[in-house]
Amino acid sequence: MDTPFSTQIRVASHEQHTEAETSPFMGHLLGGRLGVEAYARYTEQLWFVYRALEDAAGSLAGDPVAGPFVRPELMRTAALERDLAHLRGPGWRDGLTALPATAAYAARVAECAATWTGGYVAHHYTRYLGDLSGGQIIRDRAEKTWGFDRKGDGVRFYVFEEIANPAAFKRLYRELLDAVEADELERRRIVDECKRAFDFNGAVFRELDAEFPLSA
Repeated sequence: MDTPFSTQIRVASHEQHTEAETSPFMGHLLGGRLGVEAYARYTEQLWFVYRALEDAAGSLAGDPVAGPFVRPELMRTAALERDLAHLRGPGWRDGLTALPATAAYAARVAECAATWTGGYVAHHYTRYLGDLSGGQIIRDRAEKTWGFDRKGDGVRFYVFEEIANPAAFKRLYRELLDAVEADELERRRIVDECKRAFDFNGAVFRELDAEFPLSA
């Protein structure tokens, strides 16, 4: 097909992406209708997913499919841990719990990392490209709503200090997708896994929405 693979992924997963982005929980969070506890709980869930992504990164660095996407400037776990220490205090690990949907999401990421690197790329794309794009909206709203220092503790997850030009980096990332070592059948499988990744994300949002319902 003549359509670039990055475009195929974006178009094919648009519905699931939109559904996740427009979840009630995220709408309430960005609208300032939820407290900082909801934001902290969401940040906890991100930690589990990024641990799954980044714990596997070292072993995948030399993989012909996943290796080109393993880039130190993207790594988010350390920033998440700094944010959680700010939000929860130095003992933040003691009360850390994954929602059922988060546990399933992280388990699927780990499974792909161990058995199917094309699937790992699908999850890598849906997370990191989203962080570089819509994640900046979350950072801005969090700073304004809960008074975090601009790009400081509490929102460091969204600050990619080693990426000076996010737009240029996203172009590079899409070029890597277009060049991924996969035949047409495998690319269709990767697209399907991208859809699944957005579905996992949506499930996390639904459980967070149930945990933090707006009072009537």
